[in-house]
Amino acid sequence: MNLAFYAPLKAADHAVPSGDRAMARALIAALEFGGAQVTLASDLRSRDGAGDAAVQQRLFDAAKAEVARLIPQGHREKWAAWITYHNYYKAPDLIGPAVAKALKIPYLLIESTRARKRLTGPWAPFAKAAEAASDAADVIFYLTQRDAQTLERDKTQGQTLLHLRPFLARQTLPAMSLGNGPMLSVGMLRSGDKLASYRIIAETLHHLPSGAWALDIAGDGPARPQVEALMAPFGKAVRFLGQLDATAMESVYARASLLFWPGVNEAFGLAYLEAQAAGLPIVAQNRPGVCDVLAPGDYADPEDGIAPMSTRLQALLAVPSLRMALGERARCHVAGHHLLPAAADTLRRGLARAGVSL
Repeated sequence: MNLAFYAPLKAADHAVPSGDRAMARALIAALEFGGAQVTLASDLRSRDGAGDAAVQQRLFDAAKAEVARLIPQGHREKWAAWITYHNYYKAPDLIGPAVAKALKIPYLLIESTRARKRLTGPWAPFAKAAEAASDAADVIFYLTQRDAQTLERDKTQGQTLLHLRPFLARQTLPAMSLGNGPMLSVGMLRSGDKLASYRIIAETLHHLPSGAWALDIAGDGPARPQVEALMAPFGKAVRFLGQLDATAMESVYARASLLFWPGVNEAFGLAYLEAQAAGLPIVAQNRPGVCDVLAPGDYADPEDGIAPMSTRLQALLAVPSLRMALGERARCHVAGHHLLPAAADTLRRGLARAGVSL
């Protein structure tokens, strides 16, 4: 069974790593695990981050050329369905609906968001295209409950919505962390939401007793000087590990004691799943998206400020048995809900609803 796969925000074979690329690759792995053959249909990146009418028109034109190229390919390769990952107003799927219609095959979306407030303003043409793609979908898989709300409100007649839990592209759990190393934060070093999380981390660290903790930071990016400045008061207690590949990250998780990441405006955050799979307890804020991947537990509300996270960190650092118990609970949660077999089963059910059997 041959399926066409497309990620308009960032292709699965893009050279630059990111959570979006990792999720696209995980989805392909889950589809293949379920028995499909997957074709990367296009690498056209439709993103317009600035609301530029000229950029949008250029991408509309490029998409038309891609549609003309892909229809014959789809006929030759006998695509059974088209699947697009991450359709939204800044990076809409400008290709899939037209190709699927021409080939008379089901059209499915994974993580498609509705943003009707963007139907006016600088992104209006792209927002309309993203809405049209959502309207055209036979099945939409949503990753978080926040996305489900607007998808349910605006779904078209006969459209199926299914909850696909964010997941790791692996069948089994990694080795359990010993839980006796430094705390760990994992996130790109860039401005905006990531930098906001690092500011919260730095503010929280000021409330911890000096000499009682250490923190490793895994990640890199253009805001590294700002993050280094935030962490400078803590001296050698904070160590920057840089950008690490998957193998190196497994070693980092295996020696860490806990993951500390507030999660400002995270869509969900694969690092939470990776850390929990290794048996790390999580200190995070109770934010939409983030709560969709965390094991049930005690997470501070953002409006409660720094104090609850500081208290939580001190308790976990002081009681190794508590860290291990919470880490084991998190590990079991990931094993049951967020690995490849569970994701493949959900995708298989969605394809079946669209009339495609793997």
